[in-house]
Amino acid sequence: MTTATNAAVPTLIGSVQRALRLLEAVGAHRDGAPAKQLAREAGLPLPTAYHLLRTLTHEGYLRRENGVFVFGAAAEKLTGLPAVQKRRGTVSDSLTQLRDAIGAPVYCAVYREGEIELIAVADSPAAPAVDEWAAFRETGHAHAIGQCLLAQLDEKAREDHLDRHPVQPLTRYSVRDRQSLLERFRSMERAKPVIERQEYALGTVCAAIPITAGSTIAAVAISIPLDQEDRLLPAVEQLRGEVASLLRSFVFSISI
Repeated sequence: MTTATNAAVPTLIGSVQRALRLLEAVGAHRDGAPAKQLAREAGLPLPTAYHLLRTLTHEGYLRRENGVFVFGAAAEKLTGLPAVQKRRGTVSDSLTQLRDAIGAPVYCAVYREGEIELIAVADSPAAPAVDEWAAFRETGHAHAIGQCLLAQLDEKAREDHLDRHPVQPLTRYSVRDRQSLLERFRSMERAKPVIERQEYALGTVCAAIPITAGSTIAAVAISIPLDQEDRLLPAVEQLRGEVASLLRSFVFSISI
């Protein structure tokens, strides 16, 4: 009996299982995720995750860009992702141009199927992006790009979103409740930048502008350290000017 029972149990290779869990974690993030976040989501010790991520990157299943891991060419061959990745690469390239022109990290997000999706981020060591310490898709009420997207929704869609993702202050500067957020939306001027100061992350100020692309609801944003806040308004005005010229070429591809 013992021999028969053991023969029915498959031989499992733990390192392969752990690598697959990491790939699944990467696949859950359209714009990639950093090693620490992937290790946490895959339930792995950080040193183990680092070793596996380096191996997967070396073999072409992952690639590292702007501090996050995304699927590489080998994974694309298995999953049929090349067209999507190519279009997303176009978005990233354009955001990189914006980043270099403005001197601040640039973010692009869309609102699709009831959720906020951050599809690309362009940052650099000199201008690092805000750490996603609380999931962007669940905290749209607290950051500029989320508020900009929610402001573009009709009342029914906005109420539905807030039913699923209730308003909860993240810092002492965050909007305190749903009614206060809705009042803020009512006071916003259409097509004007949305400014947010330390509502998502202490020490950071952000601005977002809406993008009009047919029925697609999208936004582009920048973030700046609080001690450089005097740069924010000039930077967002520069962003508006650059978006008009640089985003025109790929504005319809942001609906990927």
